[in-house]
Amino acid sequence: MNNNPNTAIHCTVEQCAHHCGDKQYCALSTVQIGTHESNPTEQKCVDCQSFKRK
Repeated sequence: MNNNPNTAIHCTVEQCAHHCGDKQYCALSTVQIGTHESNPTEQKCVDCQSFKRK
């Protein structure tokens, strides 16, 4: 668990190495957002590409 939350980046993905535990924030200063679709039309089509498994 990382203890340096960036309060500008809310996150609930507890499996990520950048997640700040029960604080529900990301520890990164910035994140990369992308998609796995050629034409994203729904929220589920968008991904946090900064994700790193614990």
